[in-house]
Amino acid sequence: MALSKKPVTGMRDILPGEMQIRDYVISVIKETYGRFGFTSIETPCVENIANLSNKQGGENEKLIFKILKRGEKLKLEQAETEEDLVDGGLRYDLTVPLVRYYSSHANELPSPFKALQMGNVWRADRPQKGRYRQFMQCDIDILGEPSNLAEIELILATTTTLGKLGFENFRIRINDRRILKAMAACSGFPEESYDNVFIILDKMDKIGIDGVAGELEASGFEAAGIRRYLELFKGMEEAEDGLAYLAGELEGVLEPEAAEGLTEIMESVKATKAASFEIVFDPTLVRGMSYYTGTIFEIAMPEFGGSCGGGGRYDGMVGRFTGKDVPACGFSIGFERIILIMMENGFRIPGENKRVAYLIEKGVAAEELCRIMAQAQQEREEGTQVLVARMNKNKRFQKEQLAAEGYAEFREFYREPLKR
Repeated sequence: MALSKKPVTGMRDILPGEMQIRDYVISVIKETYGRFGFTSIETPCVENIANLSNKQGGENEKLIFKILKRGEKLKLEQAETEEDLVDGGLRYDLTVPLVRYYSSHANELPSPFKALQMGNVWRADRPQKGRYRQFMQCDIDILGEPSNLAEIELILATTTTLGKLGFENFRIRINDRRILKAMAACSGFPEESYDNVFIILDKMDKIGIDGVAGELEASGFEAAGIRRYLELFKGMEEAEDGLAYLAGELEGVLEPEAAEGLTEIMESVKATKAASFEIVFDPTLVRGMSYYTGTIFEIAMPEFGGSCGGGGRYDGMVGRFTGKDVPACGFSIGFERIILIMMENGFRIPGENKRVAYLIEKGVAAEELCRIMAQAQQEREEGTQVLVARMNKNKRFQKEQLAAEGYAEFREFYREPLKR
């Protein structure tokens, strides 16, 4: 079988120019989140298949890269179901591993616990622009904080980081799962159909309100309920304060603290934000994960035309592991999409050290080579990035390649001093 130079479909190689930007972004993320009190952790890339398939990961559970049992545990002849063959899987996000981690180490961790986790995740998805089968995620989570302080801190930390990376005029969309459920209940939709309603509602920005009406009708929902449901959205658009309007229309169905909490979060963020962005209430925001229990939010970037991150509150997830619920809330930056935007905009790392390339012709005397290496070491100690390499026959092409990597100066060393 011939060997392939190409990576597996949906995976990709990362060239040095992009890697430098990725390393810079990671350093900004860690430094900024650290100032907000978040602590770095690490979890394995492989999780128990039961943890990954617990009916809380939404559509992602259909995209798991599953791992066969090994050795004596793998009994192909006796296997009747997939469960007989599989015992693990590559993580599809960082939230499930974090919750397992917290459940295992809660007694060793502070409360509330502010976690920062960065790492690759895997989904057997259809590759497209900004979406791969292996990609980096960057999550911050607060476990053990029941109040809106968690949401406020998460949004401020995330937006401050984006501001430091040069992003501005983006939008934070915010909603609450309790509002979604109250609107569905007020419209008379049966509770067991909520997820189907929300899947259709999530398409609002693509198919419009008439498209949503058509899909709800095609799904068999009653016309009166559909009409009432869409009237809530239209009324909110016409109202001066859409959230206050909804709170009034849903009185008796919606918990008052849901609307009050969103107001508190938005006002606090607006008053203390360090970046240029807008935070807006959006009742069409759904988020796909079924583990969300309260506030949900998403980053909308005009440069990308879609979501570049999101998160929310998932108060019931720790209880699935321990039997005791712990308040939890998290926010994930769409790392790969952020990098894509920066690369397309020609981002240059600010304050980058000067780069110098030493090109040495083959045959330079040993004594001269020692002098060159000592000179390179001296420049490195002074803060310059120095690359030492043999001079290629096609020196012009070699210098063009190095210039593309950011080397602005060249020192050339030949066998004969007169040729310098």
